[in-house]
Amino acid sequence: MEVQHERSILAITAFQFTESMVGEYDEVVMSVIVPPVMEAGRPLPRAAFYPFMVGVTTDASRQHAIERWHLPHYMKNLHMDFTETEDELSVSISDDGQPVLDLSVTNFPGAPETVLFNAFTVNDEDRFKVNIFMDGQHTEHEEEAGSLTLHPHEMTQELTLDDISSVPFREQWFHGGLQTFEELEKI
Repeated sequence: MEVQHERSILAITAFQFTESMVGEYDEVVMSVIVPPVMEAGRPLPRAAFYPFMVGVTTDASRQHAIERWHLPHYMKNLHMDFTETEDELSVSISDDGQPVLDLSVTNFPGAPETVLFNAFTVNDEDRFKVNIFMDGQHTEHEEEAGSLTLHPHEMTQELTLDDISSVPFREQWFHGGLQTFEELEKI
């Protein structure tokens, strides 16, 4: 690992939840990549994330994530437009007509896979970790064929937009997968 002062790896994930405790909703998570926690007898996490901004399309999903997972949220409902073709998945996110971000990932030969990720968060008193398993037809590559455009908006105001590449160096796509959370742990 090489230290790059004042630099981080930005991860943008977008989800369409068709079944959940709070019904259907869409979600975007902006995170920085952090070192994972390795545990004896457990699979090696593919990556670990520290979410600094989450946006959703429903009040119920936002309230659930704040109460259960202590995730920082944008407090208005967003509009998310997912467009899928055989070769690409695109998502455009807006807030009352104001663009927030546009993201596209490209398809690549994949395989059924179960992948472990760690997510970390904090509140005023505690630090937390949760293991997240993604299970589904998984595509991952570094072909630099996707795109990312972040627009000036309250959700992106803490980012130096000019320093963020418009071409993702790694793309992942779970085709119709299942996301499973273990219990939230205090660390």
